[in-house]
Amino acid sequence: MLAYAAQGVSGESSSQTGGQIRGYLTGTDDALTGLADVFRKLVAETKVESPDVYEVFIQMLERDAQAAQAAVRLALAQPAISSQLVDNLNASIHVRTLLTDLFLVDEILKQRLAKSDRSSAS
Repeated sequence: MLAYAAQGVSGESSSQTGGQIRGYLTGTDDALTGLADVFRKLVAETKVESPDVYEVFIQMLERDAQAAQAAVRLALAQPAISSQLVDNLNASIHVRTLLTDLFLVDEILKQRLAKSDRSSAS
């Protein structure tokens, strides 16, 4: 999406990658559906301590995913998706908030997996 945003095109037909951007945004929309449930399932499977703390975070993640998804769907509803529109979508606080949530989840999972690997090796 960043590469498309940098092209400065006015619509999808103005660029070789123009048709791909709609596909990427559709894939993003699909991925955001049920994102919180994936993390919820992972928490249940790993039997974490204090699952209620995780659930509060998951509820926040769910709200953030819904907000980002609304922005993605708004972009998809346009007849032509310009570079500027994609640039603004990338800059959207809703998308950035969701990405930050996912970075946090990623770091937690890496730490938990590393701890699990060390325990298995002992």
